[in-house]
Amino acid sequence: MSTAGQVIRCKAAVAWEAGKPLSVEEIEVAPPQKNEVRVKIHFTSLCHTDVYFWEAKGQNPLFPRILGHEAGGVVESVGEGVTDVEPGDHVLPIFTGECKECPHCLSEASNMCDLLRINTERGGMLHDGQTRFSKDGKPIYHFLGTSTFSEYTVVHVGQVAKINPEAPLDKVCVLSCGMSTGFGATVNVAKPKKGGSVAVFGLGAVGLAAAEGARVCEASRIIGIDLNPNRFEEAKKFGCTEFVNPKDHNKAVQEVISEMTGGGVDCSIECTGSTQAMVSAFECVHDGWGVAVLVGVPSRDDSFKTHPIHFLNERTLRGVGTG
Repeated sequence: MSTAGQVIRCKAAVAWEAGKPLSVEEIEVAPPQKNEVRVKIHFTSLCHTDVYFWEAKGQNPLFPRILGHEAGGVVESVGEGVTDVEPGDHVLPIFTGECKECPHCLSEASNMCDLLRINTERGGMLHDGQTRFSKDGKPIYHFLGTSTFSEYTVVHVGQVAKINPEAPLDKVCVLSCGMSTGFGATVNVAKPKKGGSVAVFGLGAVGLAAAEGARVCEASRIIGIDLNPNRFEEAKKFGCTEFVNPKDHNKAVQEVISEMTGGGVDCSIECTGSTQAMVSAFECVHDGWGVAVLVGVPSRDDSFKTHPIHFLNERTLRGVGTG
């Protein structure tokens, strides 16, 4: 029986307040409107960014809210004007979408769409500013335009990527964020050369993907930096050749890496959100050509300090929301 055009009742994990346990509730999910897609979520992952915004460290509090942005699902129905996907298509929700028309989308140098770029403050849909989620007639806000902690969600058509239906949704769901973010930060932004050296700060899912990107680029040295040595063995599978635990040294980790590499690595990827790690990632790259890429999400009021001489010595600092 088709549910197109109808309100769907389903379960969702709702964040009612910052830092309070999520509550599994029966909610209503309205049909998709113009340029929108309703997706049945089959698998969703938990990214640390979800935890970060659940704690309200990164934005003005906006609750109740359905978090989640790393998932795989199947299109249930589409709204007016949608031609890119149709019911039955397997898709990945994407938190930074593409309208395909703005200067960013038309540029090979950027994926920061003017219409669909990351906006953590927006709780409604672009079409009318309203939410498609509700409970007992009261709205529940969206998150990153994806809200995958729900059995059904509604997203802008520019925020779904159609995938091969044979791809296992429980595996490829991580391509919605962690894998593509870390891998892309290395391959598309840092761009290490064959035989080069790369330092990866933080060996969680994003960091492992960043290391894999360095391996694919055929870097000769991939140095994993983490405070948890239990992560080191697993990281070898993703290309890490050596490791540094900052707690094992009585000097700044950037000094340790500089000494290990004869002046610094060619590229570094920071995947922690720690401003201390961001400074270390920047200051550990080689002068003259080193590139540091920041991926981790800091707290809203964070800032970090580094001496301008590092820029004058021709180090480059870049950032990326997703690769």
